[in-house]
Amino acid sequence: MSSAYSTAYQALTSARPLRPGEAAQLLADLRRETGEELADAVAAQLDGKYRRTAADTDTAFRKKQRSYGAAMRALNALRHLAAAPSSPTLPPQRDNRSTT
Repeated sequence: MSSAYSTAYQALTSARPLRPGEAAQLLADLRRETGEELADAVAAQLDGKYRRTAADTDTAFRKKQRSYGAAMRALNALRHLAAAPSSPTLPPQRDNRSTT
């Protein structure tokens, strides 16, 4: 299986022009693949950052858990946007603030 990048490279360097539908699909594949790779790289960087250490109090660890949850929600939103059709919509935002 070839990557979207190699397919785009082949399409751009070949003598045959792409039809608009082919170009749109190729760009969507490239966007999805790039978004997944970026999200995976960031998730790997975050992996050990939020683990409990011996020096953490319960409060500090809860803060780490909340921060990790927020980071993972942002990464999932990135994955969602990267995989979305050409006119993506943002997922609903979490808002825990009171309106009263």
